Amino acid sequence: MAPFHSGELAVQQRMGQAHIAERVGRMIAVEIPAVAADFLAAQPMVVLGAADTAGQLWASQLVGPPGFVRVYDDETVTVAAEFEPEDPLREALGRPNRIGMIALQPQRRRRMRLNGRAEPMTGGLRIATDQVYSNCPKYISRRQIESYAPQAARWRHGTELDAAQQAAIAAADTFFIASADIDGNADASHRGGNPGFLQVLSPTRLRWPDYQGNSMFMTLGNLAVNPRCGLLIPDWTTGSALQLTGTAELNWESGTFAAGSQCSIDFTLTEIIESRGPLRWGPAELSPVNPAVE
Repeated sequence: MAPFHSGELAVQQRMGQAHIAERVGRMIAVEIPAVAADFLAAQPMVVLGAADTAGQLWASQLVGPPGFVRVYDDETVTVAAEFEPEDPLREALGRPNRIGMIALQPQRRRRMRLNGRAEPMTGGLRIATDQVYSNCPKYISRRQIESYAPQAARWRHGTELDAAQQAAIAAADTFFIASADIDGNADASHRGGNPGFLQVLSPTRLRWPDYQGNSMFMTLGNLAVNPRCGLLIPDWTTGSALQLTGTAELNWESGTFAAGSQCSIDFTLTEIIESRGPLRWGPAELSPVNPAVE
């Protein structure tokens, strides 16, 4: 597939960074390099983005002992983990589907992304890659794993953020976003910043700044042509996570976004799922390049 679709190209042009994106985009490959295979095999968590059976986009995490994600061959990754029964992607990924996946290693501020086609296999997923690439360490909070203790997951559903959920979002230094182009090609990406960078505007609306990154604008390009998206906001200490689905709007007016950002994104949620998983992480060492939050 071509490196960039029309939405990505339009945002690159608007930002005056098309020449950078053209250069940086050369690193996107179909094949999985050996260094990426080693990296994936060391991770206890990946985040997948995809559409559910109703077309809503969600970001969900899968966890397991290191080695649960493996490179099968140059263009295939296997994930030996299954979604919990209440996860919004369980049914959708019980059949072939387009997915985006990001593996984040907070301990070393490393991440890599791959997009492709997933199909179910016994005990997990098999993913055929279309795009494989790494990202820089910007905006990743460093933290260490404290425990991995499998337990029965707990789930709670809603349509508005309660006071505790709003407080958790206001304290977040990390979230993940699932988006897709008009053809359904999905992507999963990371967003990080100092606590407060993800703002709660109301029980159903959030806003965050878009800080300068790799100039490819894959997430913004998707949102420019398809406003549906999903957020995963982890509570690293407790293992809880908020999954939100809804729509996003790009704000280009300078008055709507903070210093250090290129634009802002307003998100309107339609559904919330709160869950608790097995991973516990220690306190954050915030990225030194995070812009200040006013």
